[in-house]
Amino acid sequence: MTRATFLLPAPSRFGAQRWTADVVRALGRADRLPDGDAGRRAQLLRFAHLPSGRWPLAALSRRLDAQDADAPGIAWLRADPAWLRPDINGVRLMAHGEGLGLTREDVDALLPALRPVFGDAGFLLDAPHPARWYLQVPAGTRLPAFHDPADALGADLADLDDEALDSGADARRWRALANEAQVTLHQHPWNARRLASGRPAVNALWFWGGGALPAQGLSGGDWPARVHTDDPTCTALAAASVRAEPLPEAWPGSTPEAALFDLTALRDLRELQQAWLAPALAALADGGLDTLEVDDESGRRLRLRRWHRLRIWRRAPRSPAA
Repeated sequence: MTRATFLLPAPSRFGAQRWTADVVRALGRADRLPDGDAGRRAQLLRFAHLPSGRWPLAALSRRLDAQDADAPGIAWLRADPAWLRPDINGVRLMAHGEGLGLTREDVDALLPALRPVFGDAGFLLDAPHPARWYLQVPAGTRLPAFHDPADALGADLADLDDEALDSGADARRWRALANEAQVTLHQHPWNARRLASGRPAVNALWFWGGGALPAQGLSGGDWPARVHTDDPTCTALAAASVRAEPLPEAWPGSTPEAALFDLTALRDLRELQQAWLAPALAALADGGLDTLEVDDESGRRLRLRRWHRLRIWRRAPRSPAA
């Protein structure tokens, strides 16, 4: 493997967990690349090339889940199942999509109750994958700039920047649909069964990623030859130019091809360092790897080459986030 790229969470995701001295020292000798924009969307767009201002993730993921994403006159909006939890300070998004562990049985129970809510508005709701639900909308339908669930997870929804949703008939329409869906789900007996079995309720739908497939298609982007990820969004973006594969449990060892490993879902810093960073740094030292690039959600980017281990004069930061 000539080059490996690690996509990491923002350092703040690790809280008070401590980085090991060896990892801090090694990354402290890396070249600091120009910072990118912060956030998961910006992180992925450093590799995917989409038309300016567009983020049609619903259509891109639909292309993987079904065969009708490019049907003429149709746009798509993700309407993913979600679990919202009220607390003393507001309401938080606690889980969505894959995080809810949904089965086809869940879909068969909940979807029929929700379809009339959207059918009356002229939209078709379906779920070709239990974790990824879609609204089919006529092309040209005005869609507000909904928040990506990855950016909202765990946040108080009142703290999100809702300027795009604050006013206008379009925004009021989507708020009304979201509220009606919440009422329908709250009253559904299937959720009582989920709660009784220790599973979270599906008590909301999260709208995001709306749009049609770009008419001009997607350019290849800057993806390496191999992309390893368990994130459907990353998979959908990479699939335009390369084949995304599941993320292995640990560093798989060196191969001749450049590869990207999407580690942004990791929250155990010890696992990240022991299973990924330490063996990759060892491969860099013994010549099995030429270059290791690290790109985290905060926008910080590093490039570490084999000879950088000779930069012993460099003072290590307190943590890779410093």
